Amino acid sequence: MNKVFLIGRLTRDPELRYTGANTAVATFSLAISRTYSNSAGERTTDYVNIVVWRKQAENVKNYLSQGSQVAIDGRIQSRTYDAPDGKRRYITEIVADNIEFLGARPGSRRTGTSTNEQPSEENAPEPTPYDFEIPIQEEENSNFSGADIDSNPFADFGASIEIDDNELPF
Repeated sequence: MNKVFLIGRLTRDPELRYTGANTAVATFSLAISRTYSNSAGERTTDYVNIVVWRKQAENVKNYLSQGSQVAIDGRIQSRTYDAPDGKRRYITEIVADNIEFLGARPGSRRTGTSTNEQPSEENAPEPTPYDFEIPIQEEENSNFSGADIDSNPFADFGASIEIDDNELPF
């Protein structure tokens, strides 16, 4: 089984190219912090090359940039090529099957401010369609007085209907 799951941040903007068959392919590098510290108490970071194909490659180019956080589900691929100097080069990369965009985009309006900084009119984020409050207005002359649990809500619909248990589908 060849399955990889990674969460990290882009180290550079994605590069989008098209093959001879006009298939989109995007490449970028992902920085992934290790969960443990070395002997000096420092956490190290791994840098992994990612390849994305087709429509998802175009989405990556359009919506991600350096510093964007993503979750990737894919597979490891190794390939070789002959360099112009005549030496054989080996490349190991991740071919992404699915990419989830995590968090806000770097430099976006929704990043907020630090706890010590007060927003001003110049750096205040613009409201989005989801940044609003709906005021709740209580009408004084409302006809709704609440439901009475003991009352029959079907009392005004005429005669009662008798249903035999054999007629029920369950």
